[in-house]
Amino acid sequence: MENNEQKVKPDDIIFQVVGFKLGEEEFVLDILKVQEIIKLVDITPVPNSPDFVEGVINLRGKVIPIVSLRKRFGFQDKEKDSQTRIIVVEIEKKLVGFIVDYVTEVLRIPSSTIEPPPPLVSKIGSEYLKGVGKLDERLLIVLDVDKILSTEEKNAIQKSF
Repeated sequence: MENNEQKVKPDDIIFQVVGFKLGEEEFVLDILKVQEIIKLVDITPVPNSPDFVEGVINLRGKVIPIVSLRKRFGFQDKEKDSQTRIIVVEIEKKLVGFIVDYVTEVLRIPSSTIEPPPPLVSKIGSEYLKGVGKLDERLLIVLDVDKILSTEEKNAIQKSF
């Protein structure tokens, strides 16, 4: 217990995040942006939508666009399986679902352990990143939910539906 307390500095803000994986990379999203996490359901394709948009689902009467984060970040596509989840987030007062390989856990990360993103970060652009968090031996890529989609992409998705 003492060890853990030494890592948290008195002026630290503790961020609660939802962790998930795409391949070997571990990402986290601010838990306050996450509405819910659901199992993969049937997705209805929508013609003329951006290539990373898988389609839409009906979630309790609401039509929600579904984005493949693998495609969005330029990862190779992967067969969906029983671990695949949809993380429903709120972006600018609208719900969007992100398909991820699997959800790991809810974590608490002290702000002092989050560093700005390095100039060259993996396969995804640094504009989506808030930083990189260190938790024990793990590196967590902290995503900025509001910047995962550009204004043009948000508009294109809205026009598609």
